[in-house]
Amino acid sequence: MKRLLLVVSAILSFLLVDVGALYAQAAFNVGEFGVTVNSYGRVRIYTPDTSGIRQLERMSILVGIGPNAVFDYQKDAEEEDPTVNVTSPALSDYEIYGSYNNTYSFDPPDLLQRMNVYGWDNEGFIIIKNTIVSRETGTMEAKIGMDIIPYLDETYGFDTVSYDATNDFIRSHRGGTNLGYKLLSHNLTSLYSFEWFTDYYAEDSSYWNWMNYGSLQPQYVSNTADGPVIIPSQDILIITPGDSVTVYYAVAVAADESGLIANMQAAEQKYFSITSVEADHNNIPSDFLLEQNYPNPFNPSTNIKFALPSGSNVKINIYNTLGEEVAELVNGFLEAGTYTYNFDASRLTSGVYVYTLQAGGQIISKKMTLVK
Repeated sequence: MKRLLLVVSAILSFLLVDVGALYAQAAFNVGEFGVTVNSYGRVRIYTPDTSGIRQLERMSILVGIGPNAVFDYQKDAEEEDPTVNVTSPALSDYEIYGSYNNTYSFDPPDLLQRMNVYGWDNEGFIIIKNTIVSRETGTMEAKIGMDIIPYLDETYGFDTVSYDATNDFIRSHRGGTNLGYKLLSHNLTSLYSFEWFTDYYAEDSSYWNWMNYGSLQPQYVSNTADGPVIIPSQDILIITPGDSVTVYYAVAVAADESGLIANMQAAEQKYFSITSVEADHNNIPSDFLLEQNYPNPFNPSTNIKFALPSGSNVKINIYNTLGEEVAELVNGFLEAGTYTYNFDASRLTSGVYVYTLQAGGQIISKKMTLVK
């Protein structure tokens, strides 16, 4: 299916027909801008809405496990679950969901990418959640990043990519148009931009090298009409077979730098809100801790407090007495500190449940009781 669409797209492009609508499978408008996501996980941004001016040509996931094994949108992504607008979003005013696998190429890594895009009325940002599920037979050491192509005011080239170290986000800008990209769930450890060229995505080894640049390029100024390609990434994450990690990015739009900073700060607050985690980075323990939930018994919500002596990949899951997982509360990297998660169990039935913290190579479990 994807190959057929690519052929059709090439023909339509030759005939000078805009093929954007062909790929846009789901869309929403938040008041300040619009978002589309196509059948293979490509995100685009428009102002003031999806019928307006395209500002972001593409933002798509990269997952690498070695120099010759990088999952990317162009060469690998194929639809698994259709890309659709979620009818009744639980966490936002608007939501798009889709999932994508590697069956277009069957090249490694073998994975499933589940993507949720969240938007809120009259906000200048969206939040993109990518859950990467390993289908490899062995442990996956995954380098996860993004492939970003700005298209400010529907024009390529002569724009600037800056890293705002104070606020820890990436900014694309030219004149009065600003786009921002922020890794919310993990530490951004590598940022590299270069001038777009034909088939830049053809070699996995190139992607791997760009993702492993190893430092945060402070500024890149495009000096041609081709424009920049932006490759941010994070440290390697360990994913065992059948397991997953979740990565969150924010994308913001503004007319100037101060507006972009404000929108990014609002996005970060919304991220903490939808993940229901309150953080205290001043209270760092000497060991991994999982406290008894409070109140207990509870109805319908309770607080789960845990602490990390160092930054770690963290998973918190809830299981029933049959050992079946009924909820995943946290799945991502957290800095050292003390955290409180407010768990809403209103959709669960009365009974005893087990909650488990996995972090730093340890597994800690405790019981809690829901009484309705």
